[in-house]
Amino acid sequence: VQLQASGGGLVQAGGSLRLSCAASGRTFSGYRMGWFRQAPQKEHEVVAIIRGSSGSLSYADSVKGRFTISRDNAKDTVLLQMDNLKPEDTAVYYCAAGLPILGRNWYDWTAYDYWGPGTQVTVSS
Repeated sequence: VQLQASGGGLVQAGGSLRLSCAASGRTFSGYRMGWFRQAPQKEHEVVAIIRGSSGSLSYADSVKGRFTISRDNAKDTVLLQMDNLKPEDTAVYYCAAGLPILGRNWYDWTAYDYWGPGTQVTVSS
């Protein structure tokens, strides 16, 4: 699976951005998809996760109510709508895909099999 994230940029606090991750190479619908971010000097942090089959969602507490993850299996795309952005959301954002293997900790970035290059999100105060 090849992943390509796009949609990052510079926005003022309170603004919105929509990130898109396009997948290619294998059947996309069976993969669990996640968005992670990494700020300077910090570890990878999970942002949102969506299952392939049921479409169930999970969010980091820091983004609940502000971010929305969704997927379009027909277009092999996963989206991250980010509203009411805050300066602390500034980071490089990555999308990742993982095979639905039991026992994986999907909140851990090392559980994912495929990663795309990140896209920079900068939120000014």
